[in-house]
Amino acid sequence: MSENAKTMRKAPSQKRSRERVENILKVACELISAQGSDAMKMGELAEKAGVSIGSLYQYFPDKASIIHALADRYNEESQHCIEEALTHVMDAKGFVAAFEQLIDTYYELFLAEPVICDIWTGTQADKTLRDMELEVSRANAALLTKTILRIRNNDGDHNALAARCLLIMYNGEATMRLAISVPAHEGREIINSYKRMVQREFDEMLRV
Repeated sequence: MSENAKTMRKAPSQKRSRERVENILKVACELISAQGSDAMKMGELAEKAGVSIGSLYQYFPDKASIIHALADRYNEESQHCIEEALTHVMDAKGFVAAFEQLIDTYYELFLAEPVICDIWTGTQADKTLRDMELEVSRANAALLTKTILRIRNNDGDHNALAARCLLIMYNGEATMRLAISVPAHEGREIINSYKRMVQREFDEMLRV
């Protein structure tokens, strides 16, 4: 869990407590999907999750802490997927294909998951979420840099590559946020344009 996501008032240690927290987050996802995070009320969440309002506040002091916990969960899943996709890539062609597949996968996922869309839409209005986004972009950029250096047999300026990879990953977050906020046909063209821009960067960075 990232530093920015440590907003839970009481970290669950026992199995029963962990299951209670999981259920609270599951119900929160359902409510956000149905009505958006702005409309979600702590009292309604407690009632539908089958816990007292006091128990809810034991774990989550406010609605923002729930959003942060959900964001952190999706970010961890995202990093795991990126790491898994790039771990066995050994050449430029495989690298580009894997990255493009990741872009397509995430675009479809965000379209299908209203919770992710809601979190991302509110990111720029919440400093903690903005900091979390940058932290995640740095972590994902490190995975990208590591893969490129492996393909280049560690030939290259690590700092320069890392900065370029950070730009690619951070712009990728912004691209997804824009793509899911416009009509689908326009969103798909935005995604394709991002892929073309990234392809040009990769062509330079992978040239040994």
